[in-house]
Amino acid sequence: MMLWTAPDPAPNPRRVSLFLRAKGLTLPTTLLSLMKREHKAADVLDRNPRGQVPFLVLDDGTVIAESVSICRYLDELHPNPPLFGETPLERAETDMWIRRVETALGVPVAMFWQNSHPLTAALVQQVPEFGAISRDRALDALRWFDGQLKGRRFLVGDRFTMADIILLTTVDFAAWIGIGIGIEADGGALDSWRQRVAEHLAL
Repeated sequence: MMLWTAPDPAPNPRRVSLFLRAKGLTLPTTLLSLMKREHKAADVLDRNPRGQVPFLVLDDGTVIAESVSICRYLDELHPNPPLFGETPLERAETDMWIRRVETALGVPVAMFWQNSHPLTAALVQQVPEFGAISRDRALDALRWFDGQLKGRRFLVGDRFTMADIILLTTVDFAAWIGIGIGIEADGGALDSWRQRVAEHLAL
């Protein structure tokens, strides 16, 4: 088994690395440089035609791509501690919050990154106006999550789950590209939650 991935702050590879940390697992790893576009090399595309990381190559050559799918597979192999839930309700709640993070926050963060950040200017045709709109939508989503986290220890109540990892990596990447200023002034629940997650993961 080999995990093909990239170093921080790339959010999708970081999801898997934090999942492994929470599980106490280690995997053989091949690190690729996104800045050098190594994830677009021919031998990588042969393994994962989307040309993205992370992806997991099993011993029989089967490839599992997409960070949540990789983590779900590993969670089945190593169920303790359960990061997707133990009951149908717990798994549904975890999936619900993962989708909320990915759609409400992850999409506008990605659109800002693609359309406004100087590191992507040479890679895609940017639409700065859409980037500005996406930043506003991401800030609205951060404020919404701040409100939802009031009175909660983690996203799914008292359970630390994969949803927390997804939110942490998205929030941190948003901050890295310049989104997130002023959220603490709205009440600080998101910042307090982030500190709890960091303590839980011993970051």
